[in-house]
Amino acid sequence: MKNLTGEQYAATKYNEYPVREPAQLLDFLMKEMSGISRNKAKDILQGRGITVDRQLVTRYDFPLEPGMVVRVSKHRRKTELDSRWLRIVYEDKDIIIIEKQPGILSAAATGGQFCVKTILDEYFLRRHFKCHAHVVHRLDRETSGLMVYAKTIEAAMCLENDWKGRVFDRRYIAVVGGEMMQEGGTVESWLKDNKACVTFSSPTDNGGKFAITHFRVLNRSEKYSLVELKLETGRKNQIRVHMADLGHPVCGDDKYGSTQNPLHRLCLHAYRLFLYHPVTGQRMEFETPYPIDFTNLFN
Repeated sequence: MKNLTGEQYAATKYNEYPVREPAQLLDFLMKEMSGISRNKAKDILQGRGITVDRQLVTRYDFPLEPGMVVRVSKHRRKTELDSRWLRIVYEDKDIIIIEKQPGILSAAATGGQFCVKTILDEYFLRRHFKCHAHVVHRLDRETSGLMVYAKTIEAAMCLENDWKGRVFDRRYIAVVGGEMMQEGGTVESWLKDNKACVTFSSPTDNGGKFAITHFRVLNRSEKYSLVELKLETGRKNQIRVHMADLGHPVCGDDKYGSTQNPLHRLCLHAYRLFLYHPVTGQRMEFETPYPIDFTNLFN
C-alpha cells in the first residue's frame, strides 16, 4: 500500500480552513462550511471534532486570528448516536435537545418499553457519561419534533419546577382537515380525561385543567390547512383536542375525529423550542424546518 505523507494523511481525516481575518470560531465555521446551520456547527464543536492550530477547541466564541488553521474532522465518532428514531440537535453536560421521529414513545409507559429515553441512556453509556436522560416533558408517540431531556437531577428539577418560566416559546406545525377560513385565533377550554384515557374539552370548568392554544393558518386548500400552533399551556393532547373543537382535527388523528390521513401518520410536528438554559440561564433557540411532506400537500 502506498505510504502517505503527514500532509496527505491529514487531508484524508480533516478539512482545513486557514483564518484570514479575526472572527469567533462559531461564526467562522458557519461562513466557511458552505452555510452549515448554527446547530450543526455546535454539534461538531461539542463532539470534539475541531482543532485550532492542532489544539482541541470546543468554545463557540473562541477568538481566531489571521494565520491560524482550523481543522474539522471528516469522520464521525464511533460514540455518536445513529438512530432512525431521533437525531441530536444540541448537547452539553446538563441537557440534550433531540428531534424525535413519529412512532416512538418519549418515555416508557410500562417497564421495559422501547422509547427515546432508552436510546439516550444507551448512548450515554457508550460515551461513558455517568448520567441518565431525565424526562421533563413529552410528545405523543405519533408526534414528531423537538424535545429537551435533562442529563442531571439539578437541570431536571429546574425545568420541572419552572417549566413556563424556562420554556418561553413552543410551536407546532400541523396539517388539519378541511379549509380553515379563519386566519388565526385562540382556543380556550378545560381538558379532562375519562376512564378510557380520552381527553374531553369543556368551555366551563369540568374539574380538568385549563388549556390555551393560539393558532395561525399558513396555507390552505379545499382538503387541508397548514396551521402553526403556539402553546400557552402544555396539557395532554391539547392541540389534538383543540383542533377537533374547531372542526378541523389533525390529519391522521382518528382518536379525535379525523377521517383524513394523507401521509399515513399524525400530521403534527414540534418545530420550535425556545428556552432559558436550566443551569446557565442562557437564552437558547432551536427550530427545525417544516416537514417537507406537510408542505408538499399544498404545492
